Amino acid sequence: MTTSDLAAAAQGSWRRFLETYEPLRGQLYRYCRYLTRCPWDAEDLAQDTLARAFVTLARMGGQAPDNPRAWLFRIASNLWIDQTRRRRETLADALEPPAASGEPRASREAAGTLLVTLSPQERAAVVLKDVFDLSVDEIAEALSTTPGGVKAALHRGRGKLAEDPPPELATSPVPAALDAFCAAFNAGDLDRLTALLLDTAVVEVVGATTQYGPAAARRTVLTGMLFGVKRLADPAARAMFGAEFEGGALPEPPRVQPRHHRGRWLLLHWYKHTDGEAVRAVSTLETEGDRVARAQNYFYSVDFLRDLAGELDVPVRVNGHRWWVPDAQVEGRAEVRS
Repeated sequence: MTTSDLAAAAQGSWRRFLETYEPLRGQLYRYCRYLTRCPWDAEDLAQDTLARAFVTLARMGGQAPDNPRAWLFRIASNLWIDQTRRRRETLADALEPPAASGEPRASREAAGTLLVTLSPQERAAVVLKDVFDLSVDEIAEALSTTPGGVKAALHRGRGKLAEDPPPELATSPVPAALDAFCAAFNAGDLDRLTALLLDTAVVEVVGATTQYGPAAARRTVLTGMLFGVKRLADPAARAMFGAEFEGGALPEPPRVQPRHHRGRWLLLHWYKHTDGEAVRAVSTLETEGDRVARAQNYFYSVDFLRDLAGELDVPVRVNGHRWWVPDAQVEGRAEVRS
């Protein structure tokens, strides 16, 4: 088997995995959202959970999990607990010297608060019980602990989840590279857009594809971001999205608009529809000087887009989770033609 054959087989397995677990995607994101308290962190955790689950499933010797939802929750819980412990250790180190600093008082207090809130296992136990109504035994499975440990965590954790949202720090100026990206995108100038990328740039459609370098990014992601709306609005190509996600999209190029949210700059992708504009994607850029080092486009992140749009108070249309035509539909078309 060649490397190309292996890549194609892996891609096919990944798509079948996502199709199988698609009914649980909304619950997984919701669980991650309760744990992380932030749309960005929730989406990252959900994507990491799916990736870890895919690898774990391949190592289970053909034995599928008995309770897929609890299994996904267990993977998400373990990832989040590990991340939180590392973050708290880093915060503890950073807060060690009590000397005064130029850091805003609200930011120092928010960091300190993180050290005294629920332990990761306590929060996970309370969320699984009070929000998802799992039994004590199911929670024990999801958290890799005992029913007695779950009961103790619930006893300690209930009533301690109240937590103020992090303070919104002063908005920094729009980075020059972000301004340049917006100008090139809204002009539909693929050449200028590509020229903004560093030679080592990584450009990703979250959960779908990652491209390395300007040439690869131009062929796929950047072209799709600028002109993919034609496929979205084309009934003949709608199987990739599903008719329920079309929502009256018009085949006109989208525009991007910078917005500041939870301490970071992002780009809202506004698409035109028969009944007005709505956000259908969000992008973030990491810059080095006046160039783009990394770009992440959230297009197939259904629950994240709805969540984020609610916080930003903007209209949203979503595109489903799939960027391919499901095998069942391909087979059905073949049968019709024959």
